Amino acid sequence: MSGKRKRVVLTIKDKLDIIKKLEDGGSSKQLAVIYGIGETTVRDIRKNKEKIITYASSSDSTSLLAKRKSMKPSMYEELDRAMLEWFNQQRARGNPISGPICAKRAEFFFYALGMDGDFNPSAGWLTRFKQRHSIREINIRNERLNGDETAVEDFCNSFRDFIEQENLHPEQIYNADETGLFWKCLPSRTSVVKGKCTIPGHKSVEERVTIMCCANATGLHKLKLCVVGKAKKPRSFKSTDTLNLPVSYFSQKGAWMDLSIFRQWFDKIFVPQVREYLRSKGLQEKAVLLLDNSPTHPNENVLRSDDGQIFAKYLPPNVASLIQPLDQGVIAAMKRNYRAGLLQNNLEEGNDLKSFWKKLTLLDALYEISMAWNLIKPVSISRAWKQILPHVEEKEGLDFDEEDISVGTVATILQHTKGLENVTTENIEKWLEIDSTEPGYEVLTDSEIIRRAQGQTDESSENEEEEIELIPEKHINHAAALQWTESLLDYLEQQGDMILPDRLVIRKLRATIRNKQKMTNSSQ
Repeated sequence: MSGKRKRVVLTIKDKLDIIKKLEDGGSSKQLAVIYGIGETTVRDIRKNKEKIITYASSSDSTSLLAKRKSMKPSMYEELDRAMLEWFNQQRARGNPISGPICAKRAEFFFYALGMDGDFNPSAGWLTRFKQRHSIREINIRNERLNGDETAVEDFCNSFRDFIEQENLHPEQIYNADETGLFWKCLPSRTSVVKGKCTIPGHKSVEERVTIMCCANATGLHKLKLCVVGKAKKPRSFKSTDTLNLPVSYFSQKGAWMDLSIFRQWFDKIFVPQVREYLRSKGLQEKAVLLLDNSPTHPNENVLRSDDGQIFAKYLPPNVASLIQPLDQGVIAAMKRNYRAGLLQNNLEEGNDLKSFWKKLTLLDALYEISMAWNLIKPVSISRAWKQILPHVEEKEGLDFDEEDISVGTVATILQHTKGLENVTTENIEKWLEIDSTEPGYEVLTDSEIIRRAQGQTDESSENEEEEIELIPEKHINHAAALQWTESLLDYLEQQGDMILPDRLVIRKLRATIRNKQKMTNSSQ
């Protein structure tokens, strides 16, 4: 006779592990046996997956998640949501957060939310708030301010010790960082409007996407850019499969990075690509991803491969802006490459600026920003790590120079661009730096935090996304593609000024299409 099964209470970490195993194809029955729980419990975890992940992602401590067994809500749920949103934004900016500051802000949100009764943000309330969200510490006094050089030195020393303990090579150390990009923004003869292209006689338009760069400390492994746009399938993508884009594309109604997208990117793109790269180098498939404290970055416990060998580690909030590698000129250089590339394309195509601006699509921008990222040389990325890993450059022997896109370079291009010949150096600089402070996450005002805490959504954003969704796709078969390729080759052969590499590229493409056509015919 079998005994009654002992009651098992899972921790939040256990539930996260079960969710990962379910996503990787594990069965409810098998997991029930492994964890000593009922199949109904496993199904409940699957049902509440997003709620569990969101809770864990907002946590500040991996060790507390391994102990915590419930997601007990606050008796003031709206206040709790508002405070967590505010706290995450403050931490991401590196602003000092103390107990008194939290208490004052909690009191403000309590009355702004129109909650009933009296509220006393006591030390007990603060302790419970920290426990609910596994926040390690909110100091009684203010945290050290941004720019604290002592804090930088402390972190760098501890990180180097960590690297030594984990026996990690610079090839196994990565950084990822998000930024906003106004992709359809061109310089003006008079002024530059943030996020807008001002052209005489044409309506101003605002276009923004979030871009995330990721590379290792040697700069020898640069992952494809991760781009977050508003629409799932923008019109300009036409029949393009998103898997074939030069970037990893995701969508979110505000074109912001969020917790869900970041986790998908980590699990489905970062981990597999890092493993493949390290395997090709004969290195152990083990790596660390260094991140800042953006509200869109899940807890370290969520960002971990199944075997625990590829994981995330966070920069302290008060040092991230000073030493985050990709933020030390790398992203700025990529944006300059992108904008100079747009102007050069316009010049080569011989368009007037208004026509070029009108024809520019998101798909064009994705190819151009991908090319701009490819132009960033390994030495530039390696040098950006010099505060954290001062010996990477000399170890890797990266000694060639990076060609920087300067204001003078852009000014030279503009001299040949009709309508922009007289743009001032000051306006060029403003244009090149127009989105330099754009974060990859949505920064909410107090009013927006309150609306979100109350469950209110921005309907206009949802409608805007629907308007730019794509019409049904058009399928192009191999025969049609081959015919167009043949026509293009005939055209190039007739042009005496066309250089040989152009024809060779198209001939190679023709051969590829022919092979695809043969494979399709043989399989039918």
